[in-house]
Amino acid sequence: MKVLISSALAVSLAACGAEAPVEEAVAGTAEGAFEAGEQAIPVMGEEVRILAFGDSLFAGYNLPDADGYPEKLEAALRARGTNARVFDAGVSGDTSAAGRDRLDFVLAGQSEKPDLFILELGGNDLLRGLSPEETRANFETMLTTLTEAEIPVLIMGMRSPPNYGPEYTAAFDAIYADMAEKYDTELIGFWLEDIYEQPQLFQSDRIHPTAEGIEALVTSTIDEIAAALPSEGEG
Repeated sequence: MKVLISSALAVSLAACGAEAPVEEAVAGTAEGAFEAGEQAIPVMGEEVRILAFGDSLFAGYNLPDADGYPEKLEAALRARGTNARVFDAGVSGDTSAAGRDRLDFVLAGQSEKPDLFILELGGNDLLRGLSPEETRANFETMLTTLTEAEIPVLIMGMRSPPNYGPEYTAAFDAIYADMAEKYDTELIGFWLEDIYEQPQLFQSDRIHPTAEGIEALVTSTIDEIAAALPSEGEG
């Protein structure tokens, strides 16, 4: 696993851009969501509801509506035969504090309890130089709420750039694994791992993935997300 990232790109990856609807079921297609030559499997089973809660990396900055990560994730899961419905709750610019403040509102707006909650925040905390202690406290609050609601969680981890210094980096990077262990959640340690050294997969701002970058991220994370979904009869 790669451990270091270029400071400029790492900080860029943490930034956010344009807003996206908080309460909208996605409607992507399966096109491009699975490997060439694969056949789409008929969708079967009970519907599983996934709430994708994050910043502009989920909101699909500067992309068509169908090309954001939640949209492509839904299409890829359905191409595998999973009756998935992914709700895009990505809001650009959100720090962990902003996520904490809107979490109750977003959960209250769901017609049914999510079968899986994907938590993707922290990049803007890095961009603004917020203290790891503050970020940790905000994650504690959100995960306490989700635990009390008995909603399974998968955390999408971020990583601090090395130019923040070893003390800050160690404190920030430890948050995600610590939270996953404490609250018994699933974890993808650094969910941008497979694209951050490929500038061609980012838009000209060097911050937000292109549609091709989003597809690469879905490909690299879908197995872990599928494994985090409840089995038949659970949830």
